Amino acid sequence: MERVMKVNFLKWPIEHPKWVLVSVLLAVILTTLGMKNLHFRGDYAIFFDGANPQLQAFNEIEATFNKTDNLSIVIAPQSGAIFTYRHLSLIQQLTDAAWQIPFSSRVDSIANYQHTSAVDDDMLVEDLLFADHPLTPTRIAAVKAIAINEPRLRNSLISENGDVAVVNITMQLPAGDKTENIAVISEYTENLLMEYRAHYPEVDFHTAGVIALNSSFTQAAQQDSSTLVPLMFLVILVVLSVLIRSVVGVLATLIVIVATITATLGFAGWIGMFLSVATANVPTLVMTLAVADCVHVIATFRQTLQQQGVSKLDAVIHSMKLNYKALLVTSVTTSIGFLMMNASDSPVLRDMGNLAAVGVMVAFVLSITLLPALLVLLPAKVKQVSEPQPSRILQGLADFVIHRYKIILPSFAVIALGAGVLIGQNKINDDSVKYFDTSNAFRQAADFMEQTISGMTTISIAIKTNQSQGISDPQLINVLGDFTLWLREQPETDHVASLSDTYRRLNMNMHGDDADYYRLPQDPELAAQYLLLYEMSLPYGLDLNNEVNIDKSSVKVQLTIDNLGSQELVELEQRIYNWFSQHAPQYDVVASSPSLMFAHIGEVNMDSMLKSLPISLLLISGLLIFALRSLRLGMISLLPNLIPAILGFGCWALISGEINLGLSVVISLTLGIVVDDTVHFLSKYQYARHQGQTAEQAIRYAFNTVGRALAITTLVLVAGFMVLASSSFRLNADMGQLSAIIIIFALVVDFLLLPAALLWLDRRELSPSTQAAPAVITS
Repeated sequence: MERVMKVNFLKWPIEHPKWVLVSVLLAVILTTLGMKNLHFRGDYAIFFDGANPQLQAFNEIEATFNKTDNLSIVIAPQSGAIFTYRHLSLIQQLTDAAWQIPFSSRVDSIANYQHTSAVDDDMLVEDLLFADHPLTPTRIAAVKAIAINEPRLRNSLISENGDVAVVNITMQLPAGDKTENIAVISEYTENLLMEYRAHYPEVDFHTAGVIALNSSFTQAAQQDSSTLVPLMFLVILVVLSVLIRSVVGVLATLIVIVATITATLGFAGWIGMFLSVATANVPTLVMTLAVADCVHVIATFRQTLQQQGVSKLDAVIHSMKLNYKALLVTSVTTSIGFLMMNASDSPVLRDMGNLAAVGVMVAFVLSITLLPALLVLLPAKVKQVSEPQPSRILQGLADFVIHRYKIILPSFAVIALGAGVLIGQNKINDDSVKYFDTSNAFRQAADFMEQTISGMTTISIAIKTNQSQGISDPQLINVLGDFTLWLREQPETDHVASLSDTYRRLNMNMHGDDADYYRLPQDPELAAQYLLLYEMSLPYGLDLNNEVNIDKSSVKVQLTIDNLGSQELVELEQRIYNWFSQHAPQYDVVASSPSLMFAHIGEVNMDSMLKSLPISLLLISGLLIFALRSLRLGMISLLPNLIPAILGFGCWALISGEINLGLSVVISLTLGIVVDDTVHFLSKYQYARHQGQTAEQAIRYAFNTVGRALAITTLVLVAGFMVLASSSFRLNADMGQLSAIIIIFALVVDFLLLPAALLWLDRRELSPSTQAAPAVITS
């Protein structure tokens, strides 16, 4: 075999393997040192950037009123009885202890609820479980009656049946990365609850709220990093050992993927990136793609080495010569697919795409430098045969396509059309609670709360009068009262915290607790006086700043609803805005919450990714046309590049039918990967055509030379994405499952539709540039 290579730098790893090995490993080690700068970040804010309109609205609400980062401790006696001396004492103790949790700024429970009542001509404001009142059976019965009938408490801090209670802690966290502070809060709270579990073994305790949600994001990222990557290594080791059956090939591949992962993560550390539930997937993605590169080089190397009279050096040279262009094109197209994730509206998904693109190119560089050097240096034993026999399965598949391509083409057209119809059945639906599977403690707490008290989904609604003391205006008070009643009539509503209830109760108290006066005050001066008197009576930490701003120009209503999907939540948000447009257009209204932010971003993200798809296809198709130097083949490649995604999303409509934030990037994520198989098949097909072979002969040649490698790489990629599908975090799991489905369809399309399309559209007779290429290239 002639040792001539057009690309000079490809000769270095083969002619100077030891020098290249040392140089590459040194560069990898230096890059890997950047891993010391990596850290996990898990707060929900990482999913949104500053330009996100829902985040801007939420920040505006938090700047006007107190922050709403909270931790809910759910208290559930197994007996189902909260209103006993023992369990009410527990709530009192836990309420007092919760003030000591780091960063706590407010604690609310039925114990310290500021109950108002009339005493002669005065109004008394005191804790519902005031320490000076012994918890006698009579007192307990009175407390139960007040708590269960008070709209501020029922389905918020106490269940309607009186069997579950909540201690809600509001946190004031510093701006910026909250991960460390959340970890401190979580650790302190867990230690505190361990003590209470020991003293109250008959009581179940759960933690929910935004702090618990943020903590779960971090735990999910750390769990995926610690379990999925080792599992992926094991899967790759098993798959390669079975399919390649080469100790040298497996060892060389493992060295390359370890170097690729560590260098990629080190690069991330050097440029200041952090790990999240999204970027924690990058090692698994990069690992599978690095394996795909290695498999093509090693498969060609071993296939060539089987021939009589071919040396190991010649086999490495031939493998690099035959695969270099395909590896370069596939790496660039895969990177383009990942880089198109920059169209995402979520920063962590953009980070994931950028880091994966870097990893893909690192894998390419190592596959043309480190891998050939290892193949030259490591011993390789391959049984040589006079004329290697092509795979009977692949040969039979080639014959099947050649003889039935006129049936295959219309069949795929019908299937693709059917899948296209099914795609319309998919609905964008995000529910941040259901991002976690049922084994997750936060998910269990959220589900338990929804079943017993209320959902965890909230909407903060700020009503702005734009006038100092405007909240005492009877017009606003009446609008607030009507709006509160309307909210409570909505089928999704679990609880409404509204100042209108406070106004009604104060009006009744100031009229000697006469129930006939449990109505909204209509005198602005009286309303202002009631509120001032009440505020002056409130203890430290329990003021009205969480629902009234400083100059009394704005008021906030806190709505708690069932844990809805994004479509229902956005529809409810629109109904809220419509209500104000029809009944109170004079007021400015802002509604937002973390739940609403997640509800909107899935739909917005899918829209952004679809808009970027034509750019991706244009870039990738242009690159293929340039690389293959054939407009015809470049256009033909569009079919196998698009149809797998159509089939995949059509299939997903039958499996789930719900598209979440993670699935919104799958098209871009898989597009570049899907192109890989097409490029390798087309490059071998084109090579044979340039040797003067007919389209039928070129199809057989492509199957014989690259078919096995494509099957192996597909199996490895599917295994990698199925490992990702085992994640306890639903965004990752769904992303892995759908990506695996699309990649399986990609192989089917490349083995059936692509050769059928070539047989139909590429019937030209070509003159051989040299001599006709045999089934297996010889020296």
